[in-house]
Amino acid sequence: MPLRNRVTPFGEIVAVAGRGTLMGNRGTLHNREREVVRDWQVRRWIACRLEFRGRHRAVMTRGSYTELFFLDEATALAAGHRPCFACRWPDARAFAIAWACAFDLSPPPRADAMDGRLQAERLVSTRASVSFPRVHPAELPNGAMVTFPTDESDRSAWLVQDGKLWRWSFAGYSLALPVAAVKEAELLTAPAIVATLAAGYRPRIHASARDG
Repeated sequence: MPLRNRVTPFGEIVAVAGRGTLMGNRGTLHNREREVVRDWQVRRWIACRLEFRGRHRAVMTRGSYTELFFLDEATALAAGHRPCFACRWPDARAFAIAWACAFDLSPPPRADAMDGRLQAERLVSTRASVSFPRVHPAELPNGAMVTFPTDESDRSAWLVQDGKLWRWSFAGYSLALPVAAVKEAELLTAPAIVATLAAGYRPRIHASARDG
């Protein structure tokens, strides 16, 4: 049975085979049996490279942080994670610079300042018990993610990319629609991250959204 360590754009942690293209963590979430028993421990939610300086880890080691996995960076951002300053320094620096541009800050913010704001936005806007902000997808930058019903039972996530909406799955993106075809949706990506995307940050997008 696969471990419960894959993350959806809604921030949910589920058990699905396959690890995705990015790893991340929210602290130690698992017990001795490698079962996830809480959704987060610390406010530093980061997205990391799968490989870094030849390091090897046994997943969900006792007493260590819980390794989480994302399809791509757009998924990680929608779930509330930001680039790691240790293993992804160039991306993290670019993210901080774009954040500074979005909010007219100088110098670029430190990780703790961004994490404080993201934690507040995660707790009020990205949990199932709270309504998501309503937005017009055509006004969103590349890399943002939204949800809207396609039928009464559907709760899919969609990526805004290159004038299209791409339907998310654990395997990749499919079923592209013109972004203008959907007049209103609920925003999954935290507002501060949307502003950072609009200010120029370019997340790593799964190849399926480029190849169609």
